[in-house]
Amino acid sequence: MSDAMPFMSPRLVGERFNGHAIPLDVLKDLAVLEEMVIEVAKWRFLQEHQTRQRTPRGFTDGISLKVTAIEDGSAIPRIALCFTAATMLMNPYQPYFEQARDSIISAIDAAEHDEQINCHLPDNLLSYFDPLGRNLRDGERIEFRPENQDRPARLDKSTRRKLVLASSKVQELTEEVVLRGTVPEADQDKMTFDLQVISGPKVTVNMRDQHLDNVLKAFAEYRSGARVLLKGVGSYNRLEKLQSVVSVDHISVLDANDVPARLDEFRSLVNGWLDGKGRAPSRAGLDWFSAAFESQYPDELPLPYVYPTAEGGLQIEWSLAGHEVSLEVSIESKQAHWHILNLATQAEAARELQLTQADDWVWINAEIRRLAEGAA
Repeated sequence: MSDAMPFMSPRLVGERFNGHAIPLDVLKDLAVLEEMVIEVAKWRFLQEHQTRQRTPRGFTDGISLKVTAIEDGSAIPRIALCFTAATMLMNPYQPYFEQARDSIISAIDAAEHDEQINCHLPDNLLSYFDPLGRNLRDGERIEFRPENQDRPARLDKSTRRKLVLASSKVQELTEEVVLRGTVPEADQDKMTFDLQVISGPKVTVNMRDQHLDNVLKAFAEYRSGARVLLKGVGSYNRLEKLQSVVSVDHISVLDANDVPARLDEFRSLVNGWLDGKGRAPSRAGLDWFSAAFESQYPDELPLPYVYPTAEGGLQIEWSLAGHEVSLEVSIESKQAHWHILNLATQAEAARELQLTQADDWVWINAEIRRLAEGAA
């Protein structure tokens, strides 16, 4: 038999959490809270009892954190501090777990407002923020509301980074990664392979049995330019340089015309790349178009060829059913010029598009689908 007391109700904010839904990867992030609260509670106890070297036997017996419900309003997991009936009667240390919760929330609040973090938590405990919130995406956050305070403490990608790097003991930070690259080497005996990240470093990666076929295929076709997509967790140093791949969730061999992989190649361009002329496309602009293309362009449609333009934009081209189609994209204004030429009749048509508008992507997709079906 066990009992529970309300402990915290963090609010998850972002598009993925609408309809009070929580992705499993974010639940995995939250799971670290139990161990973190326990370790911070031990620290709070020893702060008050400085003559002791360790916490008393039974300090954590029968105590755990559990999600008891998901409340409406974005997604709000109701987390309870649970204990057995015997623990409830005999364990006098419950207040330290509540103090631990408050210290964690105060540290998050301090990071958000650029205040002193280490007065709330010591160096060795700040490393727990590495897995907490690792899978949050841009624009997402977890809000912890402290008691008797109006403002919530917001954990997002930026505050998480500040919290982890506030510890002098931490030299690397892990992040969820999506990497594209080639496989120049593979070792079946050691079950490792080298991933040469496009416009990035070469890292050695441990592989699991389920990844072997795709890795060996990419390795065999390395000289033909075969590339893979890797999703997992990467480790970065304090200068935000990739050091290693800690774990792999998924590996797949990419289509030869994979657009995000091609865009990654442009990240190494510098101003003057075209015979001393030519603007390099901005990284922010490449990030935007890569995300927009991945989310708006259907998988079943033929992939285009992609080139950088001298003006710092992108030229997207398709050859379909006797037609040459081009889309000249300004990654700064997010506008595009559509042009289509019928090779048989030399008839042309053009249209101006705004690629922040979903309707314009729908129109592009419909035109490409019509031409692709004509080619078939």
